[in-house]
Amino acid sequence: MIYSTELIKGTLKTIVLKMLEDNKKMYGYEITQRVKELTSDKIQLTEGALYPTLHALEAEGLLTTEIEYIGKRVRKYYSLSPNGKTKSKERVNELAEFMDTMKFLLDIKTKLA
Repeated sequence: MIYSTELIKGTLKTIVLKMLEDNKKMYGYEITQRVKELTSDKIQLTEGALYPTLHALEAEGLLTTEIEYIGKRVRKYYSLSPNGKTKSKERVNELAEFMDTMKFLLDIKTKLA
């Protein structure tokens, strides 16, 4: 089962921040593949969702970028800025608390398969 874009949309910035926190620097396609791999294909990020999110996080000062040339190709790597490292931890904690609240609200006692 692939999760709906509605669910992913509200958590995308947190997902990206956490991926970069865990992996130091990544390029866009690498982020999509890592998320897909870690979630057993349940979360599939599209370029149309990912790149506006990366650009927004960069505009907020949470990401830094670095260009690398690989042959004739240009690859843009994203990393967390010092502020991004702090914000990543805050966003992950906020999402964890939100999920606990939703479990309580929806009366979910056990992990759904």
